[in-house]
Formats: sequence, structure tokens, C-alpha cells
Amino acid sequence: MSRITLPRLCVAAAGAATAVLLTAVPAAAHTEVEADKAQALAENVTVSFHAEAESDTSGIKEVRVVLPEGIAPADVTFGEGPKGWRFSATDDGYTVKGAELKTGEGAEYSVVVRQLPDAEEVPFKTLQTYGDGHVDRWIELDENGDNPAPTLKLKAAAPGAKPISPSPSASASPSPTPEEMTPEASPQAADTGKDDEGGLSAGAWTGIGAGILVAAAAVVFAVRRRGGAEE
Repeated sequence: MSRITLPRLCVAAAGAATAVLLTAVPAAAHTEVEADKAQALAENVTVSFHAEAESDTSGIKEVRVVLPEGIAPADVTFGEGPKGWRFSATDDGYTVKGAELKTGEGAEYSVVVRQLPDAEEVPFKTLQTYGDGHVDRWIELDENGDNPAPTLKLKAAAPGAKPISPSPSASASPSPTPEEMTPEASPQAADTGKDDEGGLSAGAWTGIGAGILVAAAAVVFAVRRRGGAEE
């Protein structure tokens, strides 16, 4: 092999190795997350987010997050955010929104989580909406994806840490079980002696008529018996 060919091969091999290394690096999430206590089962944790602006023509006006398994919407409260922005819980997470930010300005905000789940990492799928209606979707769970969800890596739970009871939700009261449902007498069964207008029903009048006939028959029988005895 010539002296010229060998260096060229080395350069080509180095270039190929560099390309492989670059493709192996996970895509950086453009919405970042961190916590003051990034530990499984930690309580009252402040989780901070930084959503980078990706648009050159419009500003961010809303950030919607789908919470990971183990964190309920009722367990999350608002910390801080852009001036005038408000926090609202949804069925599967929450939204933080308000007046459109300046073009190119990232949205920084924080929430307080009642307790983190017992997991190694928790992803927060994020939808980032701009004033012109464009939406950035940082929802991929694969860290090598083009739009990876911001993911918080957690340390192992502290010794003795346990899950706390779920927060009471604002859902409707559960339907009573068959055992709890006491059957009630129907209005018809309870008021058999009255018709719909408040008077006696046909059955009641029939009973009264039958009673009168029986009484009349008894009187006639008694009169005839007395007359026969006098003869």
C-alpha cells in the first residue's frame, strides 16, 4: 500500500467515525425541564420549564403539558410564569397561557408537584402554541427523536419514602352501588286509594259498593227472619 493511500484511508475512516458519533447524540429538547428535588417520591417539588421560541415571525402564547403516569392534574399547582399568564388544569395535564410573548422570547415558568412518581425518569409531553397558530410538538419519548419530550431524570427514592394518598379530585360523586340503593315504594303503590285528581280510585269505589250491598243483604235477611218468627 502506498504512502499516499494510507493517509487518505485514515482520514476517511476518521470522518466516518465522526459521522457515527454525531448521529448517536440524542436530539436536544427545545423545551427543557429541571427540578429542585429530582428524586423519586420527593414531595412538594418545584419543576421549572424553559420553552425556547422556534418561530421567527410570532411569539409563544400557550404551553400545554401532558403529565406523565403517576402525576395527576390535581397534584400540580402553578408556581411562576410570564406576567399575566394563567394556569389551568386539564383532563390529562395543564396549560399555561396568556398574552403573546415577543418573537424569539422563550417561555419560562414553574409548577409545584405534590409528589414525583417512583420512576427513573418522567417525560412531560409539551405542545407549544404561537400567536399565528403554529404549534411545536415536543412529544416523542425516544430521546433520539426529532421532537423529544422534555424528560426529568430522577434519583432513586430516599429510604423509607412512600407514595402519599391521592389528592381529592373534583369529579362527580360516584354512583351508589346496588347495596346502597334503597328501593322506594312507587307513588302508584303508595297511593292506591286515590286517583290522579286526588279522589278515590275506581277500586276503592268498588270496595265501598260491595260493602253496601253486603250490608243491605244482611238487613233484608234479618227483616225476613223476624217476619217469619212472628207468624
